[in-house]
Amino acid sequence: MPDRPNILWICTDQQRYDTLGCYGNDFVETPNIDTLAESGVQFNQAFSQSPVCVPSRASFLTGRYPRTTRVHGNGYSIPDDETLVTRRLADEGYVCGLSGKLHVSPAHPESTDLPMGERRIDDGYADFQWSHDITHASPANEYQRWLLEEGVKYETHRVEGCPYVKVGMRPEYHQTTWCARKAESFIELAVNNDEPWLYSVNPFDPHHAFEAPDSYLQRYLDHLEEIPLPDYELGELNDKPPWYRACHENAYTMEGLIPYTDMDDREHRIVIASYWAMCDLIDDAVGRLVNALERTGQREDTLVVFTSDHGELLGDHGIYLKGPFFYEESLRVPLLVSWPGEIREGVQTDELVELVDLAPTFMDATGLDVPQAMQGESLWPFLTDETDFHRDSVYAEAYDLVGWQEPTDYSTMVRTDEYKLVRHHRTDQGELYDLSEDPGEKLNRWDDPAYTDVRAELLTTLSDRMADTVDPAPKRHAPW
Repeated sequence: MPDRPNILWICTDQQRYDTLGCYGNDFVETPNIDTLAESGVQFNQAFSQSPVCVPSRASFLTGRYPRTTRVHGNGYSIPDDETLVTRRLADEGYVCGLSGKLHVSPAHPESTDLPMGERRIDDGYADFQWSHDITHASPANEYQRWLLEEGVKYETHRVEGCPYVKVGMRPEYHQTTWCARKAESFIELAVNNDEPWLYSVNPFDPHHAFEAPDSYLQRYLDHLEEIPLPDYELGELNDKPPWYRACHENAYTMEGLIPYTDMDDREHRIVIASYWAMCDLIDDAVGRLVNALERTGQREDTLVVFTSDHGELLGDHGIYLKGPFFYEESLRVPLLVSWPGEIREGVQTDELVELVDLAPTFMDATGLDVPQAMQGESLWPFLTDETDFHRDSVYAEAYDLVGWQEPTDYSTMVRTDEYKLVRHHRTDQGELYDLSEDPGEKLNRWDDPAYTDVRAELLTTLSDRMADTVDPAPKRHAPW
């Protein structure tokens, strides 16, 4: 194994697990990502620690749970005393770069008490090509500055007959392509240096607003009736918390988003088409990056990771977008790891893994000690040989996730191979799903007498997992 591998870390935004060919989607065209899966390890049961951006990203960048990082929801700011894995690697000689989002602190252009950009801690990124999203008004938005330099105006237009989807920029001027181009330049220059590198490619796609390029969207529009409608059964929200039904009816009461109940079948299909089209565009970007590694002779020295920060409901359960929901579509994400010749190839696993495992895995992969402060488990032994990796459950949190939703919800989740339990704290409500009989999470068994023992056992497991979020640092200095 090379002394210290390069790391190409591709993290999309709001991409659920079933949006790739390798995860069973027969509609999308993702040959480059599918090839990446074939050349490495595909984790079929990878879960985010939060169903929204900021707490999830703070968690997997530090290797610590959201409660521990104190980044509970969107709008929170990561404390200065948290340490990103990129900072740890930079301290050991890595050159770290980023294109696209970081989003471990607010990036809200209308906040008068925030800078026009995103507050940074000492994150270790020497090359910081920041673009929070496509239209962010900050002059620090490198993507918008690049468009200005190219003499190109950012323009979109509505898809005919659907007020919820726009046709986006041409592929060559799309933010996803820009992110890949910045990474490509970094890779080409890095070949001339002896230092190992880590590069974070963080495009905004396939996050809403849904703005796929016309040339990518049209393929789906030509076969629109073949696209399945969202997986929703009338009445399935009746035994769930009231904010589930509120989001079903009015999409958080925010103007311009996607109220399920106002949409017809054609509009549902067009939204799904745009989302999938953006995933196709992401695949082209991944192909571009892998080609850059091969062209510069760095593929054999580079660990490539593909994942996303959380999922997208996409109309399933009668809800679009995201929020304090722990459905599979919200939390389960793709996770692919490839390094031909150095890690296992052509492996698929159904073991439960968490995104909080990534930071300790990177430390392990680079030959560094995993810091005591990290709470995830390194996947490196599993990746490099046939060492078993087994976790009995995955855990996620929702503490004041979104500032526009009332009442403020404090919820936690634990999921095993067979069951999922969600506890809505401060209320007498919860959710319990028998995943073996009800993989679509339609029937809430929380109050079902037949599941009393299962609920009690899972509440104990949840309590133990919550206890595990106690900060393991600093070290004890003496017996008393």
